[in-house]
Amino acid sequence: MSGVARQEPILRGEYARQRVLKAALEVLADQGLPGFTIEAVANRAGASKTTLYRRWTSRRALLIEAMDELASRPFPPPATGHLRSDLIELVHRADALLNEQPFPRLMAAFIDAVERDPALRSMHADVTESRRRPVRHVLVEARLRGEIAASADVDLAVDLLTAPAFYRRFIAHQPPAESYVAALVDHVLAALGWRRRRTHGAADPSTRMRE
Repeated sequence: MSGVARQEPILRGEYARQRVLKAALEVLADQGLPGFTIEAVANRAGASKTTLYRRWTSRRALLIEAMDELASRPFPPPATGHLRSDLIELVHRADALLNEQPFPRLMAAFIDAVERDPALRSMHADVTESRRRPVRHVLVEARLRGEIAASADVDLAVDLLTAPAFYRRFIAHQPPAESYVAALVDHVLAALGWRRRRTHGAADPSTRMRE
């Protein structure tokens, strides 16, 4: 999005807050940290700087609240009911998120902000954790069911499942690949000693995903 919104008195309450936070994320995605100013966000939101300063005393405070809002949008839990297909679904979602604007621009800008302002590191950790949590939940549940070893290092497994998407998107600049996701999940499950659960009724949909 570009251009300057028409100046209008911004409405009070939650609607106004959401309008400003949406504008803040748009400015961060479009202009990066150097262009992220109270004035730029106010223009995008169609408000005055004075209005924004009444709630956010600095651009840092506004940046933190905007990124916190982004982090609070959780992935819906996978619904396949099978470990392998649940993990494939979650990794695909992460891949899609990292390749769908404006999220990658937001993350790049926020990583830059964290490098310049170490006080933002806890917020960056929160944003990252919000994307790791569903994967950890699926693995912990599988460990409780005995599908993976009781001694399995779940946090290491989360690293192995989530880190490649970031590397491929931001470092290698490689497009997502269907076969890559399935192969990644299979390698991690093999390392975890996965034992496919025997179920009655519907077949494990992951058997239809094998490449």
